Amino acid sequence: MAQGDGTDTPAGGTSRRAFYFNGGFLTNARVRRILTLAGHDLRLGKPGPEDDVLVWGRSPYANRGEAAAAATGAHLVRVEDAFLRSLHPGREGEPPLGLTIDRRGVYFDSSAPSDLEHMLATHPLDDTALLDRAREGMARMVEGHLTKYSAVDPKVAPPAPGYVLVIDQTEGDASIRHGGADAATFREMLVQARLEHPAARIVIKTHPETRAGHRPGHFGAADCDERTDLITDPISPWRLMEGAVAVYAVTSQLGYEAIFAGHKPQIFGQPFYAGWGLTEDRNPVARRARRLTRAQLFAVTMLEFPTWYDPYRDRLCAFEDVLATLEARARAWREDRFGYAALGMRAWKRAPLQKVFGGAGQALRFAKSPAAAVAMNRPVMVWAGQETEEVRAACAGRPLVRVEDGFLRSRGLGADLVPPLSLVLDDLGIYYDPTRASRLEALITRAAALPQPRLRRAEALVEALIRAGLSKYNVGGVPALDLPEGREAVLVPGQVEDDASIRLGAGEIRTNLELLRKTRALHPEACLIYKPHPDVEAGLREGKIARDALDGLADIVADHADPVALIARADRVVTMTSLLGFEALIRGVPVTCLGAPFYAGWGLTNDLGPVPARRAARPSPTALAHAVLITYPRYFDPVTGTACPPEVALERLASDTIPRPAIRLRALAKLQGWFAGHAHLWR
Repeated sequence: MAQGDGTDTPAGGTSRRAFYFNGGFLTNARVRRILTLAGHDLRLGKPGPEDDVLVWGRSPYANRGEAAAAATGAHLVRVEDAFLRSLHPGREGEPPLGLTIDRRGVYFDSSAPSDLEHMLATHPLDDTALLDRAREGMARMVEGHLTKYSAVDPKVAPPAPGYVLVIDQTEGDASIRHGGADAATFREMLVQARLEHPAARIVIKTHPETRAGHRPGHFGAADCDERTDLITDPISPWRLMEGAVAVYAVTSQLGYEAIFAGHKPQIFGQPFYAGWGLTEDRNPVARRARRLTRAQLFAVTMLEFPTWYDPYRDRLCAFEDVLATLEARARAWREDRFGYAALGMRAWKRAPLQKVFGGAGQALRFAKSPAAAVAMNRPVMVWAGQETEEVRAACAGRPLVRVEDGFLRSRGLGADLVPPLSLVLDDLGIYYDPTRASRLEALITRAAALPQPRLRRAEALVEALIRAGLSKYNVGGVPALDLPEGREAVLVPGQVEDDASIRLGAGEIRTNLELLRKTRALHPEACLIYKPHPDVEAGLREGKIARDALDGLADIVADHADPVALIARADRVVTMTSLLGFEALIRGVPVTCLGAPFYAGWGLTNDLGPVPARRAARPSPTALAHAVLITYPRYFDPVTGTACPPEVALERLASDTIPRPAIRLRALAKLQGWFAGHAHLWR
């Protein structure tokens, strides 16, 4: 069986017959799919001694399969959720992103060794690459506030530091009963926490299923006193553990995560993570004598043991793919869970925006005026170009976010009404407006300080983007350029002249004709390649230059050409604020900026325009790409209809597996083209 290695076929390429005797394996499509991909041929009927019998952990229904295995000599296999499961608990209907498939026992049953315990006891754990992956995985879980059920909000503030954290669990949980504990153990734990920390505040963390009303926990309001509080809010456990002076747990997975937060938790049961030298064990398991590091524990429990699933590509995958999935989905839930009052949204954009921002939380509600938006008593979302002083004044003291297209957008133009695969939300400003700070600037500054291992994902993403030949819109053909030998080739990207990035960030040079004249003055001997903007070529936006005006300025006019193909032939790019400058930058082509686009001012471009002094960080091109392509935009997968990582959006664009806009939208786009000279009527 292939576990956690990113393959989509079972080890050896063969399947093994696996019989089951409870309905969960029949009705849970995700569980069935993961087991099938992992090499289990699921069947009903009577097994033979050469077959497997699958049971769900130590559930009340497992005895049926246990009896069938005992009677037939079949091998018993216990299946459970993996340790990074989903946003919400399974009782809320969300399928798992991974399983543990154990042929010896089950990881939470301390009465006998499981496959997991065997791996922890015997795996060499001396592979540097594996341990580096473990350290990076730990860092991403902490940074992304990811946990077994990741519907937590990092903005929920923990208590003042200095408290003792006591972790509750749900009554009747199998990990308690089979982990050497019972209800009395929880009472003992709370008593010991109070006795051992007589001056500290006690904070009891409620289980997510208790908070949602699915199952009761062991502690409630009756356990609170003048120094004991119960936390039921969806607080990030990583934030909660930052301020704790000690952590107490029975068998909870939060005790396991506390290890990676730097604690040595006090453990009163016998969970899978106890006994390896990383916990203080009040009820030790004698046979567990090996001493592990945090990275070694993580390597086995997250990277090597579980079977992980990629819902976008329908295949088994590596742990890092699951991290990326949960990062995207958790971000969508956290940002959207209170819903938005959406303002300044053109009619055709409303359905795509509803899909992106109305799926994880409450549906968007569209407002016609700032006053109407504020009256909805929600965070206000405004299309960035529609933000006005009136909007800002009306939303004073209320959350206000601006939304815009992302940098890896679509196959087709926004003006052609092609829905975007990426959008950005900005609570500070907007990336194309250098007159004020933006969230992107903050992310670029942070990315400049990231250690090299944290940038490997951005390196891989940029390499894949270049290999696929992708840009923002992915339109145009490959040009046949006859470039003169011995002359520098300078690419000059035209822009939409009434675009907000020109109005706010272009500096003295504000038209395409002025851009060409300035470029010719800077590079009098160069071969200038002028690339008109696709929206202008389509007759949808302003910025067209008359052909006779191009004489003596542009040596080549690359109409309807693929910008990526042009970048590959260029020695330099000169631009006002075009995104093509960023696309050239990450491909190693020097860029001169006459304005102040988001990528200028960081020491990576030749800046001739007025860039903000606040851009003092010095990121590498890879760090810049990390902020611009990974942490700033949100991506939406049109195939699964869910938030997705950038890698998935890139693959959809590369394979062109994207639904086309409806005929009525294409007709509307043509109509808009007729009004290109009166853009204020329709934008």
